Amino acid sequence: MTDISMLIDGERRAATGGATFERRNPLDGGIATRAPAATPADAVAAVEAAHRAFAAWSATGPGERRAALLKAAHALEARADAFVQAMARETGASALWAGFNVHLAAGILTEAASLTTQIAGEVIPSDVPGSLAMGVRQAAGVVVGIAPWNAPVILATRAIATPLACGNTVVLKGSELCPQTHALIIEALDEGGLPRGVVNFVTNAPADAGAVVEAMVAHPAVRRVNFTGSTRVGRLIAQTCAKYLKPAVLELGGKAPFVVLDDADLDAAVNAAIFGSFANSGQICMSTERIVVDNAVADEFVARFAARAQALPLGDPREGPVVLGSVVDMSTVKRCNALIDDALAKGAKLVCGGKAENTLMPATVLDHVTPAMEIYREESFAPVKAVVRVNGEEEAVAIANDNEFGLSSAVFGRDVARAWNVAKRIESGICHVNGPTVHDEAQMPFGGVKASGYGRFGGRAGVEAFTELRWVTVQTTPRHYPF
Repeated sequence: MTDISMLIDGERRAATGGATFERRNPLDGGIATRAPAATPADAVAAVEAAHRAFAAWSATGPGERRAALLKAAHALEARADAFVQAMARETGASALWAGFNVHLAAGILTEAASLTTQIAGEVIPSDVPGSLAMGVRQAAGVVVGIAPWNAPVILATRAIATPLACGNTVVLKGSELCPQTHALIIEALDEGGLPRGVVNFVTNAPADAGAVVEAMVAHPAVRRVNFTGSTRVGRLIAQTCAKYLKPAVLELGGKAPFVVLDDADLDAAVNAAIFGSFANSGQICMSTERIVVDNAVADEFVARFAARAQALPLGDPREGPVVLGSVVDMSTVKRCNALIDDALAKGAKLVCGGKAENTLMPATVLDHVTPAMEIYREESFAPVKAVVRVNGEEEAVAIANDNEFGLSSAVFGRDVARAWNVAKRIESGICHVNGPTVHDEAQMPFGGVKASGYGRFGGRAGVEAFTELRWVTVQTTPRHYPF
C-alpha cells in the first residue's frame, strides 16, 4: 500500500483536515493506495497557485518550456517500472498496457515540446489604410485537466502537456481509481524543473468529485477545462462549464464500429480486430465494440477471430505477463454478464468466452447480434465483443452509424478507394482504413462527434484548444476619422 500527497504551489500537501480515501485492488480487494481526499478549499488553493504562476510562466520563451517538457519526458520514462506496478495494483492493467502508456505519454511530452515554437498567428489584410492587423494566439490562463483510469498515463499527460507548451498553468484532478499512477506523472513533471505552481495536483474521494470540480470550474482564473471519461460524467462537466461559461474539450465514450467489407484481407482484419478489441481488456475509449462484417466473409472471419481471442493469455498481471489482466471492478463484470444473458436470450450465439465470476474476464465473442440486444448499442468497455452481420456496404454504413457515439472507427477492404468512400460516410471523429480502431499519436487531432464529445487534443488542434485567438492591430500611419 502506498500513501501519496497532492502538489499545490510546489509543496506536497495532505487534504484540509487530513482526510484520505483508499483505492483497492480489483482482484483481491487489498488497499493499493491511500490518497488525500481534497475539499473544495483545497481545489481552490490549487487553482490560485496556478494563477499566481501564470504571468511568469506564460512569459517564458519557447526554449525554456521545451527544455522542461523534454526533461519531464525522460523522467517519466525512467519511472516505467513504478508505473507498471502502480497500474497493476490500482486498475489490474497488464505490464504490456502499462508500458505502452508510458511510451506514448513520453511521446506526448516530446511532441508538446516541439509545439512551443509553433504557437503562431497570422497577418490579416485590413481595409483601414496603415493598419497592421494580426490574429495572435496567446496562453489562455489556468487549465483544469480531469483524467480517467483506463489509459491513465497517456490521458493525464495529454491533459497537461499541450496546455503547458502553450504557456498555460495546470491543475490536474487525478482519478479516484488510480491516484498513485497519476501522482507519478506529477513527480516526473516536477523533476523536469517546472517553476513552483505551474503544475498542481489534487485527489478527491469519489463522493466529493462534483463539489471539487465545480469549485475549480467556478474560479475566475480557470479559462479552460478538459475532461476524458464517460459520456454520463461528461454531460455533467459540460453543464458545469456552461454554467460558468468555460470552454471545454470533452473526449467521452465510444462504440467503435469495425467494418469488414466483402473484399477485406481477413488476416489483416483479424489481427487489427484482436488488438482493437482486447488491448487493456477492451477498456479503451477507442476499443473495437461492434464488428460489422459482410455476410460473404462472416463465417471465415468469425472463426479466425474467435480462435485468436480464445488463445489470449488471461491472468493476474502482478504474477507475470498477460494480455488480458483484470477489469477495473466487479460492477463491470456484473454489467457484462447481464449483456451476455440478454444477447443470448434474444438469439445471439456465444462463439468463445462467456460470463465471468471475477474481474479476470475472458475474451468473449457474441455472433449474430441484432439491434434488439442491449450490447448492440451499449458500450461494454470490457473484453465482450459483438459481431453484427450485414449484406453489402450500404447496410454496413447504416449499422456503423446506428449509435449515439462517434469517436473511433475502422474499415477493412482491399479496394482502398471503396473503403475510403465508406470511411467518409461513417460518423466519427477518427477513422482508420485497414488499421485498428485503437490508434493514437501525439500530433494527431484526437476527438469525437455526437455523444463522444467535442473539441480536439493533439498537435495544432491542441494549440487551438488551449490558446486564445486575439485580434490585435497597430496603426502605422495617420488615420482618418469621420468626425
